[in-house]
Amino acid sequence: MPPVRPRDDARLLAVALPERGLDALDSALEDRPLDVTTVSTAAAAVDYLERNPVDCLLTAQSLPDGDATGLDLLETIRERNPDLPVVLAPDDGSESLAGEAIAAGVTAYVSSDGTGDPTEEYRAAIERAVSTGREQRRLRTRARRFDAIFEDPETYSWVLEPDGTVQRASEPALEAIGAAASDVRGRPFRDLPWWRETADGRTAIREAVERAASGEIAHRDLTRVRADGAGGTEGDGGESASEPADPTDADTFEVTVRPVRDDSGTVVSLLARATDVTERARLERELRESEELHRVTLNNMTDTVLITDDDGAFTYVCPNVHFIFGYSDEEIREMGTIDELLGADLYDRDDLEAAGVLTNIECTATDRAGREHTLLVNVREVSIQGGTTLYSCRDVTKRKRREEALTALHRTARDLLYAETDREIADIVVEDATDVLDLEASAAYLFDTDENVLRAAASAPGTEQLHGPVRDHRATDDSIPGRVFVDGESRFFANVHDSPSLSKPGTDLRSAAYVPLGDHGVFVVGSTESDAFDDVSRELTDLLAATAEAALDRVERERTLRERDRELEARNRQLTRLNGINEIIRELDQALVRAETREEIERAVCDRLTAADRFSFAWIGIADAGRERLESRAHGGATTGREYLDSVSLSLDASEPAVRTAVDRDVTVVSNVADGLRDEPWRSTALACEFQSVVSVPLSYDEFTYGVLTVYADRPEAVDDMIRTVLAELGETIASAIAAVERKRALVSGASTRLEFEVGDDSFIFGRLARRTDAVLSFDGGVRQDEDGASVFATVDGATPEAVATAAEDLVSVERAQVIGSTGRGSGDGGSEATAGDTDADADAGGAVLLHLSRPALALRLADHGVVLRGIEATPSTARVVVDVPRSVDARESADVVSAAFSDVELRSKRTVERATLRDLDAKLRDRLTDRQLEVVQLAYYGGYFESPRENSGEDVADALDISPAAFYRHIRTAQRKLFDVVFDEIGLPANRSHGVE
Repeated sequence: MPPVRPRDDARLLAVALPERGLDALDSALEDRPLDVTTVSTAAAAVDYLERNPVDCLLTAQSLPDGDATGLDLLETIRERNPDLPVVLAPDDGSESLAGEAIAAGVTAYVSSDGTGDPTEEYRAAIERAVSTGREQRRLRTRARRFDAIFEDPETYSWVLEPDGTVQRASEPALEAIGAAASDVRGRPFRDLPWWRETADGRTAIREAVERAASGEIAHRDLTRVRADGAGGTEGDGGESASEPADPTDADTFEVTVRPVRDDSGTVVSLLARATDVTERARLERELRESEELHRVTLNNMTDTVLITDDDGAFTYVCPNVHFIFGYSDEEIREMGTIDELLGADLYDRDDLEAAGVLTNIECTATDRAGREHTLLVNVREVSIQGGTTLYSCRDVTKRKRREEALTALHRTARDLLYAETDREIADIVVEDATDVLDLEASAAYLFDTDENVLRAAASAPGTEQLHGPVRDHRATDDSIPGRVFVDGESRFFANVHDSPSLSKPGTDLRSAAYVPLGDHGVFVVGSTESDAFDDVSRELTDLLAATAEAALDRVERERTLRERDRELEARNRQLTRLNGINEIIRELDQALVRAETREEIERAVCDRLTAADRFSFAWIGIADAGRERLESRAHGGATTGREYLDSVSLSLDASEPAVRTAVDRDVTVVSNVADGLRDEPWRSTALACEFQSVVSVPLSYDEFTYGVLTVYADRPEAVDDMIRTVLAELGETIASAIAAVERKRALVSGASTRLEFEVGDDSFIFGRLARRTDAVLSFDGGVRQDEDGASVFATVDGATPEAVATAAEDLVSVERAQVIGSTGRGSGDGGSEATAGDTDADADAGGAVLLHLSRPALALRLADHGVVLRGIEATPSTARVVVDVPRSVDARESADVVSAAFSDVELRSKRTVERATLRDLDAKLRDRLTDRQLEVVQLAYYGGYFESPRENSGEDVADALDISPAAFYRHIRTAQRKLFDVVFDEIGLPANRSHGVE
């Protein structure tokens, strides 16, 4: 059925109204905005309500659905929609029906007794029903909204009595503690488990409830420690928990308790809500930390940030503005505009508008103290709290100053590159220090290694004015420069007067720096201002000093290289000379090897030394028979040399170099003959012969002198240390060669001079043994030489050989002593020893011993010079030594060899003897016998094996030799056979005896 009249304000469903009712409804709703829909049955009404919203239901009591009535429809509707307003308009009303309708919950009842205006009754009932429905819906909506808020899963909610007793708790709040509503209803709010894990939770809740009950809204922030957090502990009865060590281990809740009032304004209940604000608290904490970091950064950063408006007025001043300008931020704002601080022409505004940002604008600004600063400014457009232009200022004064100083230092380094002396370097460094360091005074000390003094090498004019003359200092720690040089460490003084080592207290200098220049000296720079050395100044001072040190190292290296070059050049010249000398020496060595006589040697030496251009004249001289003057044996070179020898005095008391060498037996060198020309007559003669330098060397070999070699050169300084050494060694070589040819001549010479000496030297071995044993020891001159020394056979008379061997073992020069044979008291075994006091036995005692000597024997030293040791006889009182000197050997020099061997010696006799052919026999026999055979024969002979009766048997001698008797007899027979071969087959004649005492 179509609606009676469309309305826009409310929707009305009319059910089974009679015609009279519809007319009354139409009249009642003539000026009311209701949308009316009519249905004829209860079923149609139920169906409509299920599909369409309705604000009010108007139904008759009697319905066309059979037994259904309006009250039945009311009951059905209340089951489905208890809030829908229902108006019952029966056709035939009664008080009982009205009572039933009211009991059934109708919203309004339209009387049908005909006493009133039905139109007004309909209007009043419908308006009351619609109004009631709206109010119920509003209340229902409010209730749903309250429930929605109350049951918000993100919030814990409670309804409390004014005294704080819990009436109701939301499901999230109950779930948080795992409780049911009955568990908390009726309990004090402050005692609930929610607050047991919060700090001072019960107290805070109690205070909040009391405040809300008084009509105020109470807010509290509570922190609850997490079960896995830092470990808050539950207080007594849940009163409080300790604060967590880490805020991230706790939850923060915002608790609000609101009063709920009735229409009269009386607080009838309380609404408590707890909201988890942990994330918000975290964000707020991070924001505070960020703000603190931002504040600390702005306060400590060196760059200054300023913001201005379009007119240049300051809208923001960075708190650290004093770092650059020295002003506080308030003082900067009082300046008014940025132009007062950075200048009016800092940048072009059109350029800023076009680019949006301008970077690295260099400008100069003056700080509060009047010092100028070089700034790099970045300008950009912004929109921050009324500011439109942001200025970022960076102080680059030090960097600018450092760049300028490094440029000046580069020029200094370039100048130092061409400096050639230490003093020139000192002058450059001191002169450029003003530009590099911008300080008034500077000086440089250079170390004098000879006197251990720091010399004032250079000083700036400002140094003289402020400090006065710069004096030298010892390289010790009693002054600042000396201590710095010794320690090798730089020292910077804010006020040099504070140093106890200041050497001049009256100086006007205050700040000072002392920097060592390695091992070269010390660099000093100063100023009249205190504390003038900042980091840049210190760095530049060190760099300047390091540059100077590098230059000084370079100059020293170059100086050392030049010295080495000169040294190498001198060595090359020396090597050239040495090569020439070596060539001469090689030629001389060849000549000495080929020479057969002493004369050939001497002549070859003089000729070879003067063959080159090095020496003009050379000669060999020897003392004459009377040892009064030198005589020339050979000479070579310039003819003026012979004139020289004839002109100068060669007496042994003269001062000529050859004479001095002959007397002193030492090398004599005269580098320049012209020195002391008038002091010695020979010098003028030498210059007349064009001799300007002289060297004379002795011809000595094993303390035996064969004369002197003297060489003359035609230029001064011709004999250096090398030439002197070479010629000295050459003298020894020449003497050795002469000794060799003398030995050779001695072997073939038939006659010799026999010299007999009496020796009283206490250190003489044979004399000491004779005195210790009170015996007579004799030695025939035979010496056996081996790798360890020499061995000699000594015959003993007047004592046992055992006693001599025992005494010999105590001497250092005797390695060991071995008894060969002995005679005494008629005993032939040689093994008995005379007892003390048995004088007859001692008189008959004797034998032989083999002495192994550790030092070279006298016989060997004499043999090196062709002299033959014939024998030695030592008694307890004296010792006699007999030697044979071949005629080719100087007997006087041979006597000197013997004299040099002892401290107390006297020549007792001298005579000529003819050489016996028995010596030929000895030589031939030694050539045929082996060393072992000769040793066996000698030991057998001296052991008395060949005596009759034998003193020792063959077995005894074999034991002494540590060989078998069979080997002994084999060696004896072989030696005897070879002896007879020589005697009978080769010599054929009996030997002639020598003349003279044997």
